[in-house]
Amino acid sequence: MSELSEDYEDLRRSVQDFAQTVVAPVSAKHDEAHSFPYEVVEQMAGMGLFGLPFPEEHGGMGGDYFALALALEELGKVDQSVAITLEAGVGLGAMPIFRFGTEEQKAEWLPDLAAGRALAGFGLTEPGAGTDAGGTATTARLEDGCWVINGTKQFITNSGTDITSLVTVTAVTGVAENGKKEISTIIVPSGTEGFVVQPAYNKVGWNASDTHPLSFTDVRVPEGNLLGERGRGYANFLSILDEGRIAIAALATGAAQGCVDESVKYAKERAAFGQNIGSFQAISFKIARMEARAHVARAAYYGAARRMLSGKPFKKEAAIAKMIGSEAAMDNARDATQIHGGYGFMNEYPVSRHYRDSKILEIGEGTTEVQLMLIARELGLP
Repeated sequence: MSELSEDYEDLRRSVQDFAQTVVAPVSAKHDEAHSFPYEVVEQMAGMGLFGLPFPEEHGGMGGDYFALALALEELGKVDQSVAITLEAGVGLGAMPIFRFGTEEQKAEWLPDLAAGRALAGFGLTEPGAGTDAGGTATTARLEDGCWVINGTKQFITNSGTDITSLVTVTAVTGVAENGKKEISTIIVPSGTEGFVVQPAYNKVGWNASDTHPLSFTDVRVPEGNLLGERGRGYANFLSILDEGRIAIAALATGAAQGCVDESVKYAKERAAFGQNIGSFQAISFKIARMEARAHVARAAYYGAARRMLSGKPFKKEAAIAKMIGSEAAMDNARDATQIHGGYGFMNEYPVSRHYRDSKILEIGEGTTEVQLMLIARELGLP
């Protein structure tokens, strides 16, 4: 995949053009207003981006996960909020339905999700539980043919937009044979009585991305809303996160490359002491290191995607790609801001958004420390 096929390259160029001509001009406006970019999402839906990895029979484009990753890299170069809206909408929202849903569930939910007419949230994290599944406190009990759900979730992307149709939530549904909590996944449609989307967070970055805490008070949904096998909820979500790390790595690679592109442009235009600052070795070497980071990050997620699509184990490679990509994005954002000097501290410059946005890439969908733990475990270390 180091050399893209014609189909992949056509997709990449199409999304690149869209990102530069449609997304970039409105990014600062939505970031400042903390507003969800509905008009951008609608156009992404029209391009088929939300359906990239899904088969045509479910309303998708018949592509694969690498196609999604390529799109995310191009979007991530100019606007991480838009990129994460697509990543979460596909990888966290629709993918669990596709991977684990019954045929009836797929028929009901996937066509709108794959078409981008609707979005879905991924309700895993809680105030006291994220990486630690044992801390899950949300419960669901069966009563008269319904699941009755009580609890809270936090930091849930795409959970409160006007087009959000459902949230899948993990909940304790009993006690497993080993004495640990039995955790299952349940589909909760938007608007269900007792399901409340709390006010949006005031975040450091990703300001145009929709993120809310959620509360569930005696929420009743049909027993048939169980997603996947009872007791397999957390395990299923972990497999979704393995795939998602490739997508986040692609987004992070885009952010890292976006910082390079902006820094090269600025270094060629900005003059100091009678010459462009790009002629100063301190600046040119810094940009060269930034390019190297982006290059390595791209190679890492390409490799992880290659293993995934060939059916080989890819957990370690996905963790490596996610860690390298997110660190490259953060390091490049810091260097790009430094290169821009005072202008880099002004919000109208794209590098300032990357500086604020990139930190969450080292936290969301598994912190850097979690990636290191996964890599060590795959090496046979305790």
